[in-house]
Amino acid sequence: MPRTFSFEFFPPKTPEGAAKLRATRQQLAQLKPDFFSVTFGAGGSTRDRTLEAVLEIQRDGLEAAPHLSCIGANKNDVRTVLKQYMAANIRHIVALRGDLPSGEVDVGDFRFANELVEFIRAETDNHFRIEVACYPEFHPQAKTPRDDLQNFKRKIDAGADAAITQYFFNADAYFEFVDEARALGVEVPIVPGIMPIANFTTLARFSDTCGAEIPRWIRSKLQSYGDDAASIRAFGLDVVTGLCDRLLSQGAPGLHFYTLNQAGLACTIWQRLGL
Repeated sequence: MPRTFSFEFFPPKTPEGAAKLRATRQQLAQLKPDFFSVTFGAGGSTRDRTLEAVLEIQRDGLEAAPHLSCIGANKNDVRTVLKQYMAANIRHIVALRGDLPSGEVDVGDFRFANELVEFIRAETDNHFRIEVACYPEFHPQAKTPRDDLQNFKRKIDAGADAAITQYFFNADAYFEFVDEARALGVEVPIVPGIMPIANFTTLARFSDTCGAEIPRWIRSKLQSYGDDAASIRAFGLDVVTGLCDRLLSQGAPGLHFYTLNQAGLACTIWQRLGL
């Protein structure tokens, strides 16, 4: 099976951000990835900006995969978005539960991502290739690892074609998760999500929120560099390139880079891997 490589962006908020993202995308497009994905704010708060970014990627002749989160949304909202994407000939979606915007309590018509996947399939048949999320170190809200695996299987059984993992720095956690998913009968590709390390404070904040573990030896090293951005970058490149090399050499079906709308680190890792 061919490996798939992809890059993730978030929709820019300003004209300056849009220009910067355009430059990032043009740089990464030279690597000929299989697709670019674009995130979707809590409760659909970036819906229009996600659509704009995706349409621009499509106009450049590249494959775009918008994220679609369902928490806080009703079926008509989601139906409208699906129709917009179909009209634009978008064939690829990353389907997620997502987070409620702060202060809101109405979860809407969908409680879990498997319900969204089921709805997309019912509404659009096989028009879309559907990716879903999974968590090698387990979702922070899951009661047990077993529950989390069962939740993942429900998304696949609902009609998902592939999965992208939350980022991680422990390759063993990924391989163990894949083995356990296979034992449950999950056969789809499970592509590792990769977070290049640019800034320790940002990484620590993200990781604490999403439940991704920064191994103690990595955390200690990064903390020891203080404000030395060049050392953080150099060490981060070594760690993440080594992780990617091990993942690919042991059979991972590709890599999905969380770029944070920056091209430099992902390009360097790509070149070091000889992709």
